[in-house]
Amino acid sequence: MRAVRSSDRKIQVIEVPAPGGEGLRVRVRSAGICGSDLLMLERGLLAHTIGHEFAGLLDDDTPVAVQPVTPCADCELCRAGSYQLCETCVGSTLGVYRDGGMTDELRVAPECIVPLAAGVRVEDACLVEPLAVAIHGLEKAGVSAGQRVVVVGAGSLGLAAAAAALFRGCEVDVVARHDAQHRAAEVLGAGRAPRGVYDLAIDAAGNERAIARAVELARPGGGLLLLGWDWERVVLPGAGIAAKELAVRATMIYSHESALRDVDAAAALLAERPEVSDALISHRFPLDEAPRAFEVARERRAGAIKVVLEP
Repeated sequence: MRAVRSSDRKIQVIEVPAPGGEGLRVRVRSAGICGSDLLMLERGLLAHTIGHEFAGLLDDDTPVAVQPVTPCADCELCRAGSYQLCETCVGSTLGVYRDGGMTDELRVAPECIVPLAAGVRVEDACLVEPLAVAIHGLEKAGVSAGQRVVVVGAGSLGLAAAAAALFRGCEVDVVARHDAQHRAAEVLGAGRAPRGVYDLAIDAAGNERAIARAVELARPGGGLLLLGWDWERVVLPGAGIAAKELAVRATMIYSHESALRDVDAAAALLAERPEVSDALISHRFPLDEAPRAFEVARERRAGAIKVVLEP
């Protein structure tokens, strides 16, 4: 079977043995290219089959998405549902530390399966993972209906955050750099910032300029959510944060700290808001064209938002 891996920072589609061992077999039908995949590729950090955003079919043809981390079940954090803070759990992430979803099939732990509601296309369900990241961040930031939210950075994560905030009943504006991102935000129902100041400013880009802009747009006494991230050092505008007494929150992936797993909440959002798929997925490629797909994923000026591989 086929798998997408990197060699000398170049993407290749190679033949690998079919997966064995325990777990449920998932025949992959969609796998999204994440910005973190591009960062890890540039740094030569991808040693396994790539892909932590993916969905597919079980052996009985049930469509599912996959949570790419498995709670260890041994530590207090995982037992409390805070598996995003468990080093063992995060250190086993599919597509990063173990073989992931850019392949024809793989086996995953039963607790990683995310059921999909009727009507959700499995070809779109790779969006469950990035939507869960956004939902987790908003939950930690304490966002509630009626609040004004601005998202700085309109890549797939920023647009996922906008979609999740709109789903919560917030008024949402987006700061975008490219025309395709503006159009996608409009499809979601978000406005174009700035329009005054905001209860919560979300940085979804992870660089100093974006964070500084988010601080400018937050109201005094409001919040700053650091949703985007990089491995590089970023200097926060301390004077601006202090002058407004902003509540600063940084978050990591997703959890099961509330009634629903964040991934299940993301699947529910995707079921109720089908326009999210239309807004976020800009390109689709067959698995054999993975090298070209990764090239396109870097072309933000040319309209790339979420690029999806379909084995």
